[in-house]
Order: sequence, then C-alpha cells, then structure tokens
Amino acid sequence: MAALDEAERRLGFGLPGELRGLLLESDGIVGHTAVDSVWAVEQIVEQNLLFRSDPSFAQLYMPFDALLFFGDNGGGDQFAFVRTPRRPDIFVWEHESDSRRWVARDLKDYLGRCLAQGGDDWYQ
Repeated sequence: MAALDEAERRLGFGLPGELRGLLLESDGIVGHTAVDSVWAVEQIVEQNLLFRSDPSFAQLYMPFDALLFFGDNGGGDQFAFVRTPRRPDIFVWEHESDSRRWVARDLKDYLGRCLAQGGDDWYQ
C-alpha cells in the first residue's frame, strides 16, 4: 500500500481503482510470451514520468497527459487508461503512428483479451 501511495504522489494523481486493486494483489502481470501485460508499479511511474517530461517526445508525439500507461506489447506499443476524462476504457498507443485506439472496455476485459489471445499483437 505504501508503494502505491508513493507512486500516486510521484505521478500527481490517483491510480484507477481497478489498477490499484490489481497492484495490491500482484506487482504486475507477465503474459504468455514474457511481455509485461501490466507493469510493476515502479515501471508505471517511471514510464509515465518519462513520457510527460522527455523533450524529444514532445516534438514527435501528441501530448500524453490524458493517458496513464500501464503495460506494453513488447514491441513499442503501450496500453493506457484514459485519465481525462476519467473512464475505465483501455486504449493502445501505437508508437509508429502515434495513434491512440480503443481496445478494451476496462482492465478485466483487457486482461481477458491479452492473456487469452497468446500473441503480442492481439489488438490488431
């Protein structure tokens, strides 16, 4: 619990309830092909701080402030909750095109899809 409180302090906002609950049970989830379907809490913090502060990202991509990244596909695409406006939906950020696309209605749906499909590109 202290690690999650510290993560929220560093990020400057609270984690979605579903994600917080999962992280209280397990510090991340590794999928079938050793892909971090849900990152450990420290990686969630580090990746989100990086994406909001790296000047080269600001030149290459649309702002990331509305997203909370929490996992990836192992090839550069990342999965995120929408922070603004707050909603349970999960979107994928495709790094090559900077597109942001809906992939799941909530964390449970996301986990069911990404863990059941067995491939890293389940959302394509």
